[in-house]
Amino acid sequence: MYHVYILASWTRVLQVGGTSNLENRIAQHRSGSLGGFTCRYRVTRLVHVEPLGDVGDAIAREKQIKGWLRSKKISLVSAHNPQLRDLAAAQSGNP
Repeated sequence: MYHVYILASWTRVLQVGGTSNLENRIAQHRSGSLGGFTCRYRVTRLVHVEPLGDVGDAIAREKQIKGWLRSKKISLVSAHNPQLRDLAAAQSGNP
């Protein structure tokens, strides 16, 4: 299983990514071990995730979303998560 995801900061900076191990990747973003953009802007809240069965489909979807304007990304997230809740915290039982 592969996942395309969108992370957000408290100031609504967005980051689109893809992974075959969502739990591990979110932990990497939160610890800052990946460095770069997500670390610099503290983009750590999982606000959107799409599971996909094929790696090719996941890569294509990630590229598609990355090519969108910010407003379209926000619309995608808002359709299922209008409060931008941290979905990873909800899955782990944390508020």
